[in-house]
Amino acid sequence: MNFQPFVPSSGYSGWTFLTRTMAEQSAAFSRSPALDRDMQYFRENIGAVTNSEDLVKDYRLLRVALGAFGLQDDVPNKAFIRKVLDDGVLADDALANRLTDKRYHAFSEAFGFGTSLPAKTGFPGFANKILAGFERQEFELAIGVENEDMRLALSAERELPELAARNISNDAAWFTVLGNPPLRRVFETALGLPSGIGTLDLDQQLTNFKDRSEAVLGSSDLSRFNDRFEVEALIQAFTSRAQIASLGGVSSPAAVALSLLQNA
Repeated sequence: MNFQPFVPSSGYSGWTFLTRTMAEQSAAFSRSPALDRDMQYFRENIGAVTNSEDLVKDYRLLRVALGAFGLQDDVPNKAFIRKVLDDGVLADDALANRLTDKRYHAFSEAFGFGTSLPAKTGFPGFANKILAGFERQEFELAIGVENEDMRLALSAERELPELAARNISNDAAWFTVLGNPPLRRVFETALGLPSGIGTLDLDQQLTNFKDRSEAVLGSSDLSRFNDRFEVEALIQAFTSRAQIASLGGVSSPAAVALSLLQNA
């Protein structure tokens, strides 16, 4: 029988419950028979995959491969995925480099099909690395069945420290946020920005996100998210504003403050 993770409430109180029970719920979920079968199949067969065609023609392998990067909805888009993989990431005009969503870049880079070098699928530890991402993503998706905001919060908790550790400029880090749909939604909500901001010129979006981050979080420097307390502060703002929005309220500073007090 497959274990279904759960959260008893929305908002920051739901998040604190999830973090307290994360180890137990994650362990129970990892013992789900369906998950175990998918992971075992991938571990046993991915080493024989040497090109994009091999990968996309095997539904089970492709689902795990894409799922590890949160791209499971692209399983039917085989021609598109082959192009992402075959182009690689070295050329400036490679498809993964031209797409706004940088998860495709990470996916293509991980498999390494777009070079003259051997594919990375046969490298020691490759399967374990992909499966670690897949297992975490599957847990997040299962949480999302219960509460989508909790799924987004888990995604932010996982991705922000990785982003903060990258050796890139602050603006490049912000563009990564803007190009990552789950992270973008967390920041939009936490900063009180309207979803329609996405219609603005990209440079204008960057300015707005940085300005609001300064006003709401006290800084626009994304490298600070290598500190788990900074990540937690963002998630607290996100879950509180999301809870207010779900109740049809307006997330004014006073309303957010009240929500934080109620969830304290």
